[in-house]
Amino acid sequence: MLPIITSADLHTLIPELFVCAAAFALLMIDLFISPQRRGLTHFLALLILVAAAVLTARDMSSVQTFAFSHFFVRDIAGDALKMALYGVTALVFVYAKPYLQERDLFKGEFHVLVLFAMLGMMLMISAQGLVTLYLGLELLALSSYGLVAMDRDNPIASEAAMKYFILGSMASGLLLYGMSMIYGATGSLQLDEIHAAIAKGGDHTMLLFGVVFMLVGIAFKFGAAPFHMWLPDVYEGAPTAITLFIGSAPKLAAFAMAYRLLESGAGPVDGQWRIMIAWLAALSLLLGNLIALVQDNFKRLLAYSTISHVGFLFMGLAAANNTGYGAAMFYAISYAVTAAAAFAAIILLSRRGFEADRVSDFRGLWRKHPLHAMLVLFIMASLAGVPPFLGFWAKLAVIQAALVGGMAWLAILSVVCAVIGAYYYLRIIRAMFFEEAEGDGASIHPDSHLRAAFAVNALALLVLGIFGDPLFHWCQAAFAT
Repeated sequence: MLPIITSADLHTLIPELFVCAAAFALLMIDLFISPQRRGLTHFLALLILVAAAVLTARDMSSVQTFAFSHFFVRDIAGDALKMALYGVTALVFVYAKPYLQERDLFKGEFHVLVLFAMLGMMLMISAQGLVTLYLGLELLALSSYGLVAMDRDNPIASEAAMKYFILGSMASGLLLYGMSMIYGATGSLQLDEIHAAIAKGGDHTMLLFGVVFMLVGIAFKFGAAPFHMWLPDVYEGAPTAITLFIGSAPKLAAFAMAYRLLESGAGPVDGQWRIMIAWLAALSLLLGNLIALVQDNFKRLLAYSTISHVGFLFMGLAAANNTGYGAAMFYAISYAVTAAAAFAAIILLSRRGFEADRVSDFRGLWRKHPLHAMLVLFIMASLAGVPPFLGFWAKLAVIQAALVGGMAWLAILSVVCAVIGAYYYLRIIRAMFFEEAEGDGASIHPDSHLRAAFAVNALALLVLGIFGDPLFHWCQAAFAT
């Protein structure tokens, strides 16, 4: 017998239902909007984000609310991640508009696909059942494949989309196989019932096999080593505006997926999976930082940088306690905001026929555009973890969580890797301030909205670093018992 859907269930899902309905409505409205008036689609997409944020903020509370027979949950951690998701997605829309317009890619499908991807992430963030989580994951994945392949006339983008699709399908299959094994071991698809079944004890052999396969799926979605093979090619091949989206917002949903599956579901066997997470963190820190040292393409450099940052985030998850989860959430939000600014720095220098995606393209930027060079400096300093920028406090939080979790070896390794990683961020700074530009040097995009959003984004890394205690304590409070 199918469960009865109540009005309370629907009320709990109001933000998700609104985004779903609004995305379909925008898809239909866009059919009647001429290409010359495509800005209306852009405005409506931003309006949808504002409305979704209002609906989410209106019902925020510290009390967990379940819906649809405990397959969906609303809690303070989920609502905080959704608010961050709306903000990062809004930045994506603002940054992407001039870039896509110059390349004849500014179409309604972009906004619709991003909204559907965001809906998938919202479901992942609030998933309390394996079916709900997998539904959100596939909605995000399919939308992302379409976004990467938007530039159909670009063979590099098409190749990147094909690689992403094939490898993503394999990872989704492994994740689904792991979920099926967990269902076979516990007899339930609900995470709280899985948690209770594991706590009763017994033979966990099949369960642990399922957890291993789930970790593969989680590592792929994060881009953690050694399941990172898709990341550099997709980051380089996709249009920069799409890379900006893929490299920022999904990290919030990936953290939520890892937390829901590992803690809410497989929490009683954390003694086993936290060791696997720790080794994934160590491998990501080493491989990401070392390979990034030799990259000349800025987007590939940021791809390997992402792998190293995933290693830091995994340190918080490996602690397997509330302090670690709060630190990992703080890191996910901090990195999403910083990554959006890093890719926006490329967009501001790019123009039709020139992608500005090489480190050498930033040479001499200080002499021609000193303000922009200073903002890029803020971003690189935050990524490197230089105080007092936001990235420093995020790194410090996960290192402290690793120490509290009894993983001093991982904390020491992360500090060493952070020092190594500082070198390739310094390469960008050196190119801007101490190297001569080729020809007249790069020009900054004239779009005032783009430049204003970038300035606010970059300055926020400094402001939140100095006055960011409320954000950190909000993340910690989300997991307080």
